[in-house]
Amino acid sequence: MAKKQDYNNSIKDLNIEDLKVRIQEDQLRLKKLEFAHAISPLENPVSIRGLRREIARLKTQLRKKELGI
Repeated sequence: MAKKQDYNNSIKDLNIEDLKVRIQEDQLRLKKLEFAHAISPLENPVSIRGLRREIARLKTQLRKKELGI
């Protein structure tokens, strides 16, 4: 449980520009994973779901910062 809290705190510490850069990098990584999975099945396809969730967390935090919450 401590790991998840540390991860969430590290996301909260990022500024808006860092969040945008990280979202773009993760979206590119997701596209590459999905493409690789389409060609030949990945050994761990759950990693795609995890990456999608990470992107969603980053977007949520970005939106919170934009709204000033």
